[in-house]
Amino acid sequence: MMESGVPLCSTCGEQVGLNSNGEVFVACHECNLPICKSCFDYEIKEGRSSCFRCGAPYEENATIADVETEVSANHSTMASHLNNMQDVGLHTRNISSVSTLDSELNDESGNPIWKNRVESWKDKKNKKKKAASKLAKEAQIPPAQQMEENQQPGDAAQPLSRVIPIPKSQISPYRAVIIMRLIILGLFFNYRVTHPVDSAFGLWLVSVICEIWFAVSWVLDQFPKWSPINRETYIERLSERYEREGEPSELAAVDFFVSTVDPLKEPPLITANTVLSILAIDYPVDKVSCYVSDDGAAMLTFESLVETAEFARKWVPFCKKFSVEPRAPEFYFSQKIDYLKDKVQPSFVKERRAMKRDYEEYKVRVNALVAKAQKTPEEGWTMQDGTPWPGNNTRDHPGMIQVFLGHSGAHDIEGNELPRLVYVSREKRPGYQHHKKAGAENALVRVSAILTNAPYILNLDCDHYVNNSKAVREAMCFMMDPQVGRDVCYVQFPQRFDGIDRSDRYANRNIVFFDVNMKGLDGIQGPVYVGTGCVFYRQALYGYGPPSLPSLPKASSCCSSCGICCCCCRPKKPTKDLSEVYRDSKREDLNAAIFNLREIDNYDEHERSLLMSQMSFEKTFGMSSVFIESTLMEYGGVAESSNPSLLIKEAIQVISCGYEEKTAWGKEIGWIYGSVTEDILTGFKMHCRGWRSIYCMPLRPAFKGSAPINLSDRLHQVLRWALGSVEIFLSRHCPLWYGFGGGRLKWLQRMAYINTIVYPFTSLPLIAYCTLPAICLLTGKFIIPTLSNIASIWFLGLFISIILTSVLELRWSGVSIEDLWRNEQFWVIGGVSAHLFAVFQGFLKMVAGLDTNFTVTAKSSEDGEFGELYVFKWTTVLIPPTTLLILNMVGVVAGFSDALNKGYEAWGPLFGKVFFAFWVILHLYPFLKGLMGRQNRTPTVVVLWSVLLASVFSLIWVKINPFVSKEDTTTVQGCISIDC
Repeated sequence: MMESGVPLCSTCGEQVGLNSNGEVFVACHECNLPICKSCFDYEIKEGRSSCFRCGAPYEENATIADVETEVSANHSTMASHLNNMQDVGLHTRNISSVSTLDSELNDESGNPIWKNRVESWKDKKNKKKKAASKLAKEAQIPPAQQMEENQQPGDAAQPLSRVIPIPKSQISPYRAVIIMRLIILGLFFNYRVTHPVDSAFGLWLVSVICEIWFAVSWVLDQFPKWSPINRETYIERLSERYEREGEPSELAAVDFFVSTVDPLKEPPLITANTVLSILAIDYPVDKVSCYVSDDGAAMLTFESLVETAEFARKWVPFCKKFSVEPRAPEFYFSQKIDYLKDKVQPSFVKERRAMKRDYEEYKVRVNALVAKAQKTPEEGWTMQDGTPWPGNNTRDHPGMIQVFLGHSGAHDIEGNELPRLVYVSREKRPGYQHHKKAGAENALVRVSAILTNAPYILNLDCDHYVNNSKAVREAMCFMMDPQVGRDVCYVQFPQRFDGIDRSDRYANRNIVFFDVNMKGLDGIQGPVYVGTGCVFYRQALYGYGPPSLPSLPKASSCCSSCGICCCCCRPKKPTKDLSEVYRDSKREDLNAAIFNLREIDNYDEHERSLLMSQMSFEKTFGMSSVFIESTLMEYGGVAESSNPSLLIKEAIQVISCGYEEKTAWGKEIGWIYGSVTEDILTGFKMHCRGWRSIYCMPLRPAFKGSAPINLSDRLHQVLRWALGSVEIFLSRHCPLWYGFGGGRLKWLQRMAYINTIVYPFTSLPLIAYCTLPAICLLTGKFIIPTLSNIASIWFLGLFISIILTSVLELRWSGVSIEDLWRNEQFWVIGGVSAHLFAVFQGFLKMVAGLDTNFTVTAKSSEDGEFGELYVFKWTTVLIPPTTLLILNMVGVVAGFSDALNKGYEAWGPLFGKVFFAFWVILHLYPFLKGLMGRQNRTPTVVVLWSVLLASVFSLIWVKINPFVSKEDTTTVQGCISIDC
C-alpha cells in the first residue's frame, strides 16, 4: 500500500503518487487538481496543456512524469470457475438437478471475509494501473517510432464510430419553420383570446383552453428534435483493435437478459427462438452469457430450455459456418427469399435441409410439452426423480438456478464451446412486493454479477430475437471506444416488428417515434430507454456517476450561514480539501472505502468519516459480500477470492424475497420501481446523474419482435404505457421537479422527459375538442367568429406552418407520409380511449389505492396471413371513440339538414363546422374499420351501442329543435293560442 494521506485521482480513483522529490504529485498548482501521474501523462498525450478544472496552463517541468509499472494478476473468468463445478449444470434431461434453496438457508452461505475482498480489489486496481502505465510509456516513445508502430494495425487506432449531422440544407429550413410556427402561434392566440364569441362563450372558452394545451404539447414534443443526428459504426476497426490475430479476444463480455412470465401467454417456442438467436450471435463464445428469467416458475419453461440447450448444439455451429441471418430458426426458415444467395459452400443445401428437419423435430417436442402443460395435475408437476417441482405454487416457491451450457462437456456437435445458458426463477413468498418485471431484471443483475459479472448487459423481451448477429459489435463500437464510451450508460436500438400488415393501420411499428424523436434525442443527451434492445453499462445500473461527472458548486461558509448562495460567496480558488474528491461521485466514495480500509487507523476523524464501511455497502447493495465485491470491478470478471463451490449458493441468496429490503434496489440502483413503465424511469435516473445514451440504427435491424396488431390489444398496450407515465407524474421522480440540484440533465432532455409523462393528460382536451364540432353542428353555434383579413392570414399561416414542419421533418428523417399519417391517426385514437382511461386509473391507483382492470373478450376471426388483425375484442376502452364517431356523424347529418332548411346563407358557416367534424372522423377511421371487423361484419355489441347512442342524440335533437328559430317559435305558439 502507498502512503496514507495522499489524495485520490479524480479521474481513475488511484492515489496520485509522489514526484521525484518524494512530495505529493500536483499537476496544477492553481487549483491543486488531484490527478495521478498516469492520467496526467495521458492528458498531455492527448494534447491538453491546461487544467480542465481551472484552465490554468500546466508547468513545463511537470509534464515529464516517471510512471511506475506494477504487475497485476489476471482475473479469473467465470469459465474457469464453472469448469470446476461438477455438481451444477444440465447437459441431459436430468430435471432433478435444478439448484434450489429456501431463503431460510441463505444465512448459512459462507461469505468471503473483507480482507480477501480488499486483496482482490487491489489486484484489479493494479491491473488498471498497469494499463495506464502502458499508455504513459507509449507517450514517451519518439513520434517517429510511434508512427512506424501505428502503421501495423491499420485502422485500429481510428475512431470506432462517427456522428453524421443532418445536412444544413435540410436542418436549417426545419429550424426556421419551427421558429416561424412559434411566432405564428403567438399571433394566433393573441387573436383568439382578444376576440371571444359572445353567442357561444362557453364553447369558445373550452376551445381556446384546448388549443393552448395543444400548443404547449407541441413545444414539448418539437424542440427536443432541434438537433437530430445519425451515427455510423466501423465494426472492422473494432475487430482490428480488440481481436488481433494470434491473441485472445479483448472484446468486453456481455450478459443477455431474457424475461418471461407465463409460458401459456408467451409461447415457449418464441422464447426459445430468442435464446437460440443469442447463443448463435457473432461474438466470442466465452464473452456471451444468456440468463432466462422465469418469473412464473413454470416447469414448461424449464423443460423447453432443456430441449433448447440440446438443439443449440446443432444450431449454433450451423449458423456460424454459413453466416445465416437471422439466427432465430423459426424466422430464418420462414423467410421468402433466395436462401442460396451468397452461399457458395457445396454442402450448404444438404446441411440446411437436415437442419430444417432437426428443427421441425425440435418443434414437435416443444409443442408436445406445451400440450402436456395445458392441464396441471392435482398434485402438481413432478420431476424425473420423483420429487415435486419447486415452482408448483407460483406465488410461494424457493429461488431456482440451473446452468445448462457454458462449462466443460457443453460443447456443440463439432466440439466447440458454447455460450452460457442459465435458467433463473427468483424466490416468491406471500406478503412481499415483487415489483413485476423490474424486480425480475434486478434479480438477474445480481445473479449475473456473481456468476459471470460481464461489464455490459443486454436485455430483451422474450418475443424479441436477434435479427442482426453483429448487433453486439455495433454497440461495442460505442461502449469500447475510449473517446465515445466514457460517459455512455446505455446504447438503445430501435424496435422493429414482424407480422404487421403493410398499411400498419394501428401504427404498431411506431416509426415516427423511433426514426424521428429518438434521432432528435440522440443529438442532446441521448434516447430514452424503451424497455428492450438496450445494452447497459453495468456500473451505471449500480448508481455510479460517469467518470467525468460534472462537479456541483460548493457553498462557502457565508452561504451556509445566510442560506443564500451567490457568486460573490464562492472562493475564487478552491482550497485543497479531501472532501472535494468525494463530493459528487458515489464511485469515489466506494473506491476509497475499499482501497483505504487497511489504513483507516491512520486517518483523522474527518477523513475517516468520509470512508464508507462495509455496513454502508450492505445498506446500498444488500448483505451479499460476493455481490458487493463484484460491483467494484469496473471491467467485470469474477474475483479470485470467490469460492467456486459457493457461487450458486450465493446466487440463490441474492434472489431471495427479503434481499432487497432496506437497500437501494429499485430506488437508486438497478431498474427503478414505482411505475409499470420502469424503462422510462430507469433511463431518466441515469441521465439525471450525468450519463448520456446513444442511439444505434444499423442498416440491418438489430432486433425484431412481435407486436399486438389487433385494435384491442394495441389499445391495451398503449393504456399500460400511459398508465406508467401517469404514475411517474404523480411520483417524486416527476421530471417537472426531480433532478434540478445536479444540473446534469440538459433542458431539452428534460423537456422530452416531461413530454413522456404529460402526454396522457392531452386526452382530456382532445376529448373536448373532438366533441366541439358535433355540438356546433347540433346547436348552430360556432367557436370562431367571422374572420377579418388579418385573422385569415393567421389561420392560413398556422395551417401552412404545420404542413411545412411535417414535410421538412419527413425530409431529414426519411419517414414516409403514410407513416406520419398513421401516427397522427393513432394519436387521436389512443388519446380519446387508452390515454383517457390511464389518467383516471392512475389517479385512482395513486390517490385511492384502487387498481382497475379492463377486461378483454376475444371474438374468433378467419384464418389468413393477418387473421389476427381482424380479431375483435370488446373492452370498455372502446366506448369513448365509438361515442365520438357516432356523435360527429349525427352532427354532420344534422348540419346538412339544417342548411337545406335555411337556404343558401347557411352553407357558408356550415363548411367550417363540417371541416372539424370530418377531421375527427378521418382520424378515427382506422378505429371505425377495426370495429367493422373483416368483410364489414359489425359485432352485435357495436350495433347495440350505436342504437342506444343514436336514440339519446335523437332526443337531444328534438329538444333543441334547430329547424325553428326563437322568433318563429313565438309566432307559432301565439297562433295556436288565438286559434284555441
